[in-house]
Amino acid sequence: MSWFSKLFKKEVQLAPASVKLLRTDLHSHLIPAIDDGSKSLEDSIDMIRTFKGMGYEKIITTPHVMSDFYKNTPEIILGGLEVVRAELKRQNIEIEIEAAAEYYLDETLEPKVKEGKLLTFGKNYLLFELPFMSEPPNMASFIFELQTNGYSPILAHPERYGFYYQEFEKYQELREKGVHFQLNILSLVGHYGPEAQKIAERLIDAGLITFLGSDCHNVMHQKGIELARTKPYFHKLLDSGKLLNSEL
Repeated sequence: MSWFSKLFKKEVQLAPASVKLLRTDLHSHLIPAIDDGSKSLEDSIDMIRTFKGMGYEKIITTPHVMSDFYKNTPEIILGGLEVVRAELKRQNIEIEIEAAAEYYLDETLEPKVKEGKLLTFGKNYLLFELPFMSEPPNMASFIFELQTNGYSPILAHPERYGFYYQEFEKYQELREKGVHFQLNILSLVGHYGPEAQKIAERLIDAGLITFLGSDCHNVMHQKGIELARTKPYFHKLLDSGKLLNSEL
């Protein structure tokens, strides 16, 4: 059953957890028309207004950077950010918004690390994602290069990489190497499938999650987030004391 179906099914649910403890949403696609997220400035503003209504005080939006599909540069991303900021100001919507990127670990990323041409946030955090088929062969060298050059890596949605499911110790090893994990809120309502939800819950039980993000692409994702706020594992993660969102 999808999270969308669960919206219409009566289930035992907790009172919605407040996101004020998070303060900041990390990982979203709210800059219009540069990736598979927001399609228009109007969509962007509508989603940001909804985040503010939920109780978020800050958004760090992270467009895709992929050599084959989304060839975004810092100039494109930051230019789009200024357009969004200007419209928020025009409409008197008061919320802090920054932009970084969700970098896809392909052959073009390591050279960018050495050049220093990367968008980061907080304590020089860099958000990156992996292919869904297998761990890239340069994973270890990439993490080493990041840390050697003063970056702090955050792996986006680790619960979605099926190649780790039968080797849960890999998650432990990555955390021990200093890689932070950012869980997608929608994983807690089965949006990416039951296996991803089970791994998400197991990662929370193991205390391995340090960032929680929406990975919001559209308004339907926000409806799923509202449902997730009633789930026990959302409450458990907020109460864990492990999350660093509020420091961003």
